[in-house]
Amino acid sequence: MIPVFKPSYGEEELEALREPFRTGWLGLGPQTKEFEDRFAELIGVPHAIGVNSATAALHLAFMLAGIEGKEVITTSMTFVSTNHAILYNNGIPVFADIEPDTLNINADDIKRKITEQTRALVVVHYGGHACDMSAIMELAEKHNLIVIEDCAHACGGMYKDQMLGSLGHFGCYSFHAVKNLATGDGGMITTKSSESDAKLRQIRWLGITRGTWDRSERKGYAWEYDVEDVGLKCHMNDITAAIGLVQLAKLEQMNNRRRHLAERYSNLLADVRWIKTPVEKEYTKSAWHNYVIKVTDPNDRNPLMDYLKAKGISTGMHYIPNHLYQMYRPYVNGSVPITEAVWHHLITLPLFPDLTDEQQDIIVEEIRGFKHS
Repeated sequence: MIPVFKPSYGEEELEALREPFRTGWLGLGPQTKEFEDRFAELIGVPHAIGVNSATAALHLAFMLAGIEGKEVITTSMTFVSTNHAILYNNGIPVFADIEPDTLNINADDIKRKITEQTRALVVVHYGGHACDMSAIMELAEKHNLIVIEDCAHACGGMYKDQMLGSLGHFGCYSFHAVKNLATGDGGMITTKSSESDAKLRQIRWLGITRGTWDRSERKGYAWEYDVEDVGLKCHMNDITAAIGLVQLAKLEQMNNRRRHLAERYSNLLADVRWIKTPVEKEYTKSAWHNYVIKVTDPNDRNPLMDYLKAKGISTGMHYIPNHLYQMYRPYVNGSVPITEAVWHHLITLPLFPDLTDEQQDIIVEEIRGFKHS
């Protein structure tokens, strides 16, 4: 089977693991610190805090945003982590509709759904394509709202001349095995605030004021510390960070390969009239985490996916809108007609750096063959 996603690993990642095994420092330590520093430099922010998942990153960012009992405007077209993190913090998700072409949250609908109870906005850069950040940040500034960028799809993507994750108050990234920068699991939070940086470092490690590596950098080992918060246990470790450092060095190359494949898909499928290919607007340089087509007739969606599976090609569907899940039904507090219509048309095609042009030709050929089968 040609998979939908696949991490791009080589001997460099295996070699990088020698250092933490050599030193015996496998937990939160020097590799994590180096990865954080280099990641912050890439994104163009002063601070990056390594955690064990993007879910944890979102959880912590919402903690600092102070959303308990407050509304958070969000999208339903996302993985449930985005909205679970609101509920972890006793916030109230308010679903805004999406743009039909990018599948990103619609700034005009955000504006319509802001109330006196709104505390924050979370924007998901779907597929690595930037949301309309100028309009969103203008709304946030006007209404004094915290903006959290969910960059789980968007590592290395840009809005105009800025890296995604550097525009809002917090950027939250995923390094899950299927993501653009893949460490098996892991995540990162970026922020411009030194105060937030210090707080996040404490909360990710149970509220402890000085982590083990911080206490070991002196001569000998300083055992004393204080505990100032009821924090969580969700820090990154040096095994994932060692892999992350190699992946970070390869990120631009891997994303360029994704862009090549995305452009090639669009060109090869341009004359297939019963399919709409994804867009890339002039204000973004997409990270192209996924390549999502829309079938004109929603009745073609499942049969096409089954047909491709029989031909040895895996596909996906991203996503079932969150507000349709049973547990989110109590939070349906307004209409999202585009979200409810468009998801029936979506199919995610294979896209990963090691996908060959020859494999892509087979995928396109079989898509074309579907209507003739």
